[in-house]
Amino acid sequence: MLTPDIAADLVGEALRIVTVLVAVLIAPGLIVGLIVSLFQAATQINEQTLSFLPRLLATLAAITLLGHWISSYVMDFCISVFERAATLVG
Repeated sequence: MLTPDIAADLVGEALRIVTVLVAVLIAPGLIVGLIVSLFQAATQINEQTLSFLPRLLATLAAITLLGHWISSYVMDFCISVFERAATLVG
């Protein structure tokens, strides 16, 4: 039987997984954006593509390098949810 405690645990675990995955994808873009903004402040070059393109490439590289890990992480969560659902029903 699905109780509020079990439902809260599932939602909490789902939010934790989303937080980890978003942090993994956002962190490289954040670091590259900080480096580019320091470079722009030092050289006073205010080109919009100079700030956007490196962040985009860093995010795409993170997706490319960590895509397998991300998909296995989400699949493990999905399998655990289905296993829990099978035990809760009967």
